[in-house]
Amino acid sequence: MQTIEDAIIIGSGPAGYTAALYMARADLEPLVFEGFAWGGLLQQTTDVENFPGFPQGIVGPELMQHFRDQSERFGARLETDDVTAVEFSPDASEPHKVWAGDDLHLARTVVLAMGAEHRKLGVPGEEELSGRGVSYCATCDAAFFKQAPTVIVGGGDSAMEEAIFLAKFAAKVDVIHRRDEFRASQIMLDRARQVPNIELVTPYTIDEFVAREGSSLTHAHLRNTVDDSTRELEITGAFIAIGHDPQSELVRGQVDLDDDGYVVTQGRSTLTSVPGVFAAGDLVDHTYRQAVTAAGTGCQAALDAEWYLRDAAPFSSEARAAQA
Repeated sequence: MQTIEDAIIIGSGPAGYTAALYMARADLEPLVFEGFAWGGLLQQTTDVENFPGFPQGIVGPELMQHFRDQSERFGARLETDDVTAVEFSPDASEPHKVWAGDDLHLARTVVLAMGAEHRKLGVPGEEELSGRGVSYCATCDAAFFKQAPTVIVGGGDSAMEEAIFLAKFAAKVDVIHRRDEFRASQIMLDRARQVPNIELVTPYTIDEFVAREGSSLTHAHLRNTVDDSTRELEITGAFIAIGHDPQSELVRGQVDLDDDGYVVTQGRSTLTSVPGVFAAGDLVDHTYRQAVTAAGTGCQAALDAEWYLRDAAPFSSEARAAQA
């Protein structure tokens, strides 16, 4: 007989591992498909100074190792494998199906925690200097650029919010945007324009990030999108704020997604449009996208799933015995 798991978690990162920790402590023995690139975006982060409990800061990969070890200590079963397909039961009358390659797994509940990826420019130097001057989160990294020349790349509300936050630390913030018109709301544009050390630089794109004098970012090459002229900026920090891509392709057509591809949850819960399927972390979060908020929703998803198993799921121990 095919074993029916109480809980399967797809994804890792702060949301997935926190859900695993809470489920493991509830004796649910969750099966966690953490993926080959386990740990989420924090695996790409150097210093983390805003996660509670680490007053001296901690590097991202080490923090995620702590998450991982703690969930495993309490009985989470970690599979370093990627889920390749899912088939969710729409009315909870049958277990949900999860495939990793050719291996089928059945579960009463599933927590989706696949996260999101920073949208990247795709220009020379961006990957090489990530974590060495190039960042995707001013809220996370602005304090490393006190009294430094910096740029924000983007034209939406998020870019303006990042610029305003960064301007509290940096000596100068140039907001680089490819058009003279911005996608940002007028109120956010007005706020950015009122900050004395923010300058809106249009219509330009980034051609290249350069580390001229060492291993960290020193310059950005810009190109005018109208006359093709170029200019160079001397900077030590560059923040890319052109959006995020939720990693939701796996569940497209299985649960409801919004227009941007984020999984839709019900009210203040983590329940998706399918009973017994829950979602947490950056997969659902348009707004905050912080490690601590992702961990919080991972806790919520675990509790929601535990309550669902207690009160609503039809696959009781008696039902399993009858199937046997």
